[in-house]
Formats: sequence, structure tokens, C-alpha cells
Amino acid sequence: MTTLLDRPPVVAAVPEKTPRRSITTLFLVATGVAGYTGFRPPGEWVATLQSVSLTDGFHRRFLVGTLLKPFGNDYLVFAIASFAVLGGLLAAVAFAFFRSRTEGRRLVIVGWLLIPTGGYLFHEVGYFDQVLYLLLFGALWAVRRNRPVLASALIALSTTAHEIALLTVLPVFGFVVLRQFPVRRACAVLAPPTVLGMLILALPPVAPGAVEKLRRELSTTDFTYRADAVNLFERTQSQSWQLYSITDVLLYLTPIAVVVIGGFLLLHRPSLAAALPVAAIAAPLLLAFGGWDDARWGFLLVSNFAIVLWLRLDRRELKGSRLVALTAVFLILTHVPMPYFDGYAPRGLTLVTPVEDLR
Repeated sequence: MTTLLDRPPVVAAVPEKTPRRSITTLFLVATGVAGYTGFRPPGEWVATLQSVSLTDGFHRRFLVGTLLKPFGNDYLVFAIASFAVLGGLLAAVAFAFFRSRTEGRRLVIVGWLLIPTGGYLFHEVGYFDQVLYLLLFGALWAVRRNRPVLASALIALSTTAHEIALLTVLPVFGFVVLRQFPVRRACAVLAPPTVLGMLILALPPVAPGAVEKLRRELSTTDFTYRADAVNLFERTQSQSWQLYSITDVLLYLTPIAVVVIGGFLLLHRPSLAAALPVAAIAAPLLLAFGGWDDARWGFLLVSNFAIVLWLRLDRRELKGSRLVALTAVFLILTHVPMPYFDGYAPRGLTLVTPVEDLR
């Protein structure tokens, strides 16, 4: 008879998938919290801008409006399109999370959703920023599949959705392309979107009479159009600078830039190779010279940080001091105020309104 001593020792199975399941649960919770915090219907501002089309004589921010033009100017059309873009963006984020090979990459996504940027993503539904990043993710997928022509075309399209693509998605795309291809080939891939973006900035933003024609069209729609959104196309950049303080916007953005750039350099040693990713992270800081949407620029600044960090981590895992540094960066960013537009505010997670807020 075989005794207990003759049997091979029983080794308890170690549940290797437990950490991944925990982070997956955290990702789902973070997405739910972000959605609850910032979800709202698309505003009249975005519905107005989505009415702008190239066929009506507008030379900037015309991509979405041109595509939607055949469907009319009803609010429902713009709302469906806005939520479709948001859904595509969330699908891309989920894809990046589940395809990540390391827990560090997953933690970057979870952290970005838990800090104010998560709620702001849902609050920004309908803004062209979401179209820009959806096109960026498509371009990064094309680069990974060695389809540089397609990738270049997608980023070129982003400049027709909004000219701020030159300071948001194009720097991130440039960082990836210059790391992926030889310099001459990378420059060939970057040339079309760069030239097109600069051409759009050089051209008059609108043809004569186009703004007044759009006002007449929107006066019969089922939503109240935003006159200030239409007026954007009639102002020069110098006239826009007179409406706000560039210094105040820079004072809001600079501490955020210091935190995200400093955090990135803590996770990756300062070197010549770090110059490109740092430039890609810091580029939205220059949006202070483009407009007064300080919280929106802060959202884009932190988003570029999360994307570049996710790309740089690749197969490298975060451990020890680097994990502590990443956690510290996100904890600091939880204190960054990101006021919402149109009188909205982030929803609190409590079931009652604090007495102090009622006074």
C-alpha cells in the first residue's frame, strides 16, 4: 500500500490571474465612476460647431459637419454622432487596456480614468477633441500594422476636424513615427498632416457670407444655436487674445505641465531620447495662445501624458520606486480643478448634498 510519504507533495496552485482580475475590476469601476461623474447630453455649442461644413464655405473644423451635412441640422443627428464618437473612444481605451501586456500599462489607464480627466472625457461629448484622439488611435494602429500611408492620412484628417491637432495628436504621432521608422521615412509620413495643418491655418477661416448663411440655417433648427460659436470664424487671433488673459491660462497649465513632465522623467531617466516624448506631452501647453479653455487644455495635457507614458512602457513593468512615483503623480493630479462648461459640475459620489453647498 502506498503511504502518504510515497505520494508526491501537493503544491497549492497560485492564482496568477488574480492581480489581472483585480485591475480589470478596478478598470470597470473607474469607467463607471468617470461616466457617472461627467456624463451629460451634447451641448448647443457642439451642435452648432457640428453644423459647420466645407461645402458651406468654412475652411476650419469642417470634417464632422461635412460628413453630417446630408443628414440635416437636427439636434438628434448631432447627438447620435457625438455619442458614437465617445463610444468609439471608450472602445479604443478598453482595447488598449485589455491588450496591455503589463500591469503598469493598465494602471496608467485606470489612473487617467479616476482623476478628473475621466469625468471630463464624458463631459466633453461632442467636442472635436474626441474626434482627434479617435483618429490618433486609428493612426497608431495603422503604424503598428506597417501602414504608414493610412496612418498619415488619418492624422491629416484630424487637422480638418480641428486645427489644435497640430499641438495635440500630431506631436504624439510624430514621437511614435520617429521611433518606428528611419528619419527620412518618418519625415515623409509626417509631412502631409503638417503641411495640411499649416495650410488650414494660413487660409481665411471662412468664405465671405458663409457665417451669415449658417446663421439663417440654424435659426430654423430644433435647438438654440450658439452665436458665440459661429462668431469664432469671424475673429482674428489678435482679436481673440483681447478677450482673455494668456497669462492666466498659462498659470493654470504650468503646474500641471510640471507634474506630468516631472513624473514622466522620474519614470524614464532624462536623456536625449526622452526629448521627443516630453515634447509630445508638453505641446498642449501652447494652446494657452490659442484660446481661453484652460480646463480643456489641462485635460489634453494630462491625456497626452497618459498616452505617451502608456506607449513608452511597452513591455516594461513598473515596480518599486517607479510604481510609487506613478501613484504620486496621479494623486497630485486628483487635486487639479477642471471646471465644466455650460454651468455643469462634476457629480459627487455621495447620496446627499453637503449642507455647506446649500448655503
